[in-house]
Amino acid sequence: MPFDHNDHYHRLLLRRLPRHGLTALDVGCGTGRFARRVAALGYQVDAVDPDAEVIAVAEGIGRGPRYRQADVTSTRLPRRHYDAITCLASLHHMPFATVTRFREALAPGGVLLVLGCYAGHTWWDLAAVPANAVARAGVSLAERAGGAPGPRPLRPPARPPRMTLDDVRRASARLLPGSEVRQLLFWRYLLTYRAPGSG
Repeated sequence: MPFDHNDHYHRLLLRRLPRHGLTALDVGCGTGRFARRVAALGYQVDAVDPDAEVIAVAEGIGRGPRYRQADVTSTRLPRRHYDAITCLASLHHMPFATVTRFREALAPGGVLLVLGCYAGHTWWDLAAVPANAVARAGVSLAERAGGAPGPRPLRPPARPPRMTLDDVRRASARLLPGSEVRQLLFWRYLLTYRAPGSG
């Protein structure tokens, strides 16, 4: 399996989840790898994706999250309900203002974590090129040592992001006051927002 830039950041995201959270929403869950990891921490996870095929695969893998085919831009979300909402490399497939729907669905003290993709290039992206090559080489060596590869994973929809990192920062400051946007390697950013109130 090729090196997955999003999976690389699972541990970072898991560390930022509320310690005593009970409910979580994973948006654009795909085949559910991250949603299952959140469920393993004891969360009740609603995992949604607009693609029926990936939801069917996720449901076939095992129990844990509650999977549902849904478009979060139009599906009703419960207000002030989730202790954590995660969105991994899927926000650029919908209007950025959808984060206001996530904000309203957060319980007091709840946390929104967006691992996002941005358009354009920054000086930091230059460091990602050799790091990406090393990571891919390591995965390739591990595959050869492990024998025959498994089934090919489903390919996620490929839509290039339209917002630059500066665009994301400006929109986040306007729509999610108090949020933080941190640039990461591998052409990603981490948007963190905590809802007011005690969690």
